[in-house]
Amino acid sequence: MRVVVFGSYVTDLMGRAGHLPTPGETVMGSLFQMGPGGKGFNQGVAAHKSGADMVMVTKIGRDAFADVPIQTMRDLGMDTSHILYSDTKETGAALIAVDENTSENQILVVPGASGDITKADTDKVAGLIEDADFLLTQLETNLDSVVSVIDMAFERNVKVILNTAPIQEIDDALLGKVYIVTPNEVEAEYLTGVKVTDLDTAIEAANVLKSKGVEQVVITLGSKGVFISNDEFEEIIPAFKVDAVDTTGAGDAFNGGFVTALSEGKNIKEAAVFGNAVAALSVQKMGTTVSMPGRGEVEGFLESVGG
Repeated sequence: MRVVVFGSYVTDLMGRAGHLPTPGETVMGSLFQMGPGGKGFNQGVAAHKSGADMVMVTKIGRDAFADVPIQTMRDLGMDTSHILYSDTKETGAALIAVDENTSENQILVVPGASGDITKADTDKVAGLIEDADFLLTQLETNLDSVVSVIDMAFERNVKVILNTAPIQEIDDALLGKVYIVTPNEVEAEYLTGVKVTDLDTAIEAANVLKSKGVEQVVITLGSKGVFISNDEFEEIIPAFKVDAVDTTGAGDAFNGGFVTALSEGKNIKEAAVFGNAVAALSVQKMGTTVSMPGRGEVEGFLESVGG
């Protein structure tokens, strides 16, 4: 089955230090790294590397940072023909500070071109979405572009997976067009008013989302794993225990792996296990896009843990 990943691209500028700066504090860092990123791009690379038949759609500028995603995609054997370009906006960037002791992070995202996706841009990819089975998107581009592609997908019976990050206020009408929504516990609380702390509160939050028209719910719970809810399953799938080096992009790794598994015919529980494996492997490396594991790594890891 074909997957279209529609979302943001930013060039990650990552620095590591002994602790994260407090407001007004300057901290001396130990390492700097620049590379491709953005929630959409991360998820697209994760899906591609974990085995999906997928196409990436994002928007970049015509500046030096634009060379980074294009070269990355070429190196990975990804199709670059559906990348959109802006003549007026710069390529997006993200400033990432990582605590090298705890792996916690702070991120400032400047979307640039991927925050300025127009109706004319989304019209260019209507045929691409029509030929897809799944659309994976997020909320890191301008919201009207997300609404536009979800509408296109819904009208064409393409299954929409919406990762509600970074959280924005969205209409219930939009959620009613979503096949699977994948918030984390903070985003789930924002969308439902229910603070997710355990299985019972996760079920409560999922029921609120279903009442808005969402068919299935996946709530990522960090180190606890993921909660899944549909007519067949309602449970927490535990995360794999690994030594995390950098948790940046773990949610993106999960979503990319998750949609890959769904596109191969796996059910929501099997897809969550696969997504957890992709995330577990990604946090053992530094960076976001560059940390996404290949299919062989994922299969080897699952075999080693009996997954």
